[in-house]
Amino acid sequence: MDTETSPRRTQEYISLEERYGAHNYHPLDVVLTRGEGVWVYDVEGRRYLDCLSAYSALNQGHVHPKILQAMIEQAQKLTLTSRAFRNDQLPLFYQELSELSGYEMSLPMNSGTEAVETALKLARKWAYEVKGVPRYQAEIIVAANNFHGRTISIISFSTEALYRDAFGPFTPGFVIVPYGDAQAVQEAINPQTAAVLLEPIQGEAGVIVPPAGYLRQVAEICRQHHVLLIADEIQTGLGRTGRLFACDHEGVRPDILILGKALSGGFYPVSAVLADRPILGLFRPGEHGSTFGGNPLAAAIARAALRVIREERLPERAAEMGAYFLEQLMEIPSPHVKEVRGKGLLIGVELKPEAGGARRFCEALRQEGILAKETHEHVIRFAPPLIIRREEIDWALPRIRRVLNMP
Repeated sequence: MDTETSPRRTQEYISLEERYGAHNYHPLDVVLTRGEGVWVYDVEGRRYLDCLSAYSALNQGHVHPKILQAMIEQAQKLTLTSRAFRNDQLPLFYQELSELSGYEMSLPMNSGTEAVETALKLARKWAYEVKGVPRYQAEIIVAANNFHGRTISIISFSTEALYRDAFGPFTPGFVIVPYGDAQAVQEAINPQTAAVLLEPIQGEAGVIVPPAGYLRQVAEICRQHHVLLIADEIQTGLGRTGRLFACDHEGVRPDILILGKALSGGFYPVSAVLADRPILGLFRPGEHGSTFGGNPLAAAIARAALRVIREERLPERAAEMGAYFLEQLMEIPSPHVKEVRGKGLLIGVELKPEAGGARRFCEALRQEGILAKETHEHVIRFAPPLIIRREEIDWALPRIRRVLNMP
């Protein structure tokens, strides 16, 4: 352990952050300095099992050596060209992403929010140029309790007051329906409807898994009405739920697929919009872009991240370990637990209202050496890296059991 560390050091970092940083997050009071695989270490040298995976950006684990090597090698050669010039990594990333996903084209951006904005623009352009919706009258159907990002346009169709109330006026053109209700989608469609935008599982809403068949029904409704289906798989994609994409559980192939987070294995912001040529080919030069989107460093990192997902069979590992973890969590007797739900290694433990909120349980888990985070006040989300082993889950289970049975 660093001889300079002391119990005061953590508080010094926290004090600096609170003094100089905007207070737009409420993190647990742990100051991390190193990560390896499923484990992270704080500035005092204490070890924790990461059960958040940076909201699923770390599906491949912390500092995966193959992705790290790709990053180092590319960083020593060329990091950024802008899209004003071509580079030798982006075409290979395009090809490998297409071969893995089955989509003909992709458009890389940086953050997940940027990718969602890109998909919204694309859907509107398709509505005007292909479907024939009158200019600027396109509507996009979304689900209540969604989380797609933080820009003005995206919070315009959020139903979470905290995300939107202080930031209007809002962007028009969105229709909100209940999540999990295919009939509500059917009834909301009109001649101006361009697309339906959904999360296959609502992560930020508390790991809400829709009824079986919901995605299939919505996909069929979209097909019948000549409406695009857009799936936001930023959090659920790339193996998290036990399949490459969460939509694969129901055999659904969205018209537009949005990826992010694990697309870089946590090394660098990389996101992408995927679609076939009749849709994504609608963009013309100058209509949309990003200084950093598709840069060679990002492309090299993403290529390595995709190789790890494929070579280490991470979707299969998530299915196996997720089934075990979910089963074990369901068997924990606790007076505080209302429901345990999830798919793959995206699991939510919903607490009863009288339990006093999930925050205090996450703080207690931290004391036990497990890092998880509350979502929507009453839900603890467990989403460790997909490389987690059974013995590591077994290490965590008695600690989780103790916390879920605290007064």
